[in-house]
Amino acid sequence: MKFATVAAAAIALTLAPAIAPAPAEAKGCLKGAFVGGVAGHYAGHHAVLGALGGCVVGHHLANEKDKQAPAAAAQGDQSAPAPKGY
Repeated sequence: MKFATVAAAAIALTLAPAIAPAPAEAKGCLKGAFVGGVAGHYAGHHAVLGALGGCVVGHHLANEKDKQAPAAAAQGDQSAPAPKGY
């Protein structure tokens, strides 16, 4: 009886990392879900649908912002020279 319990626990601990979900990347999702949920609530009591839509849009906008950050940094390095007299 004790061996079966220990064996089951060992198998469970061995398989737990394989079964566990990957960490979520919710960048932008929480803010979008909050705004979408509030908007959906006031637009006909559809807070859950608003939260889902807000999460999708917020996540998309956060990814777009991350893609544009390196381009903006590269343009910042090539700034125009300061005007004379300042």
